[in-house]
Amino acid sequence: MSSITTKEWTARHAIGQAVRATALVAHDGFSARYDLDRNAGVFSRPAHKLAGQSYVGKILVLDTAKGGVASAWMLHEMASRRIVPLAIVFNTVNPILAQGAAFGGITMLAGFDEDITALIPHGATVEVDPARKSLRIVD
Repeated sequence: MSSITTKEWTARHAIGQAVRATALVAHDGFSARYDLDRNAGVFSRPAHKLAGQSYVGKILVLDTAKGGVASAWMLHEMASRRIVPLAIVFNTVNPILAQGAAFGGITMLAGFDEDITALIPHGATVEVDPARKSLRIVD
């Protein structure tokens, strides 16, 4: 008989719908304006740790949100074309990007007691449940 261990973390801030998908994890920042090719759906800044990887339909687990109003509007525009991450998870987030996630209908968690980028394996299947403010590894 096998034993399944579920690992779960609680965030201080959460918005959106519960989602489950593959996690793209990096101890790096996130700017919708400077880090992404918003037409191709990939991380395009060469120095970004996720450069070249598609973010479409994935759950991004990153250190911090960068950017201001332009990034917030870009999340909304990306969502209108369905070239958007399924959810974004941050150690820290700024109010403008939180508004952008809400405006774009993108699930978001932020504010953990530990560095969430060090705890979630890149490529793991994770579940984000904003109602419970939880992030859980499911595979």
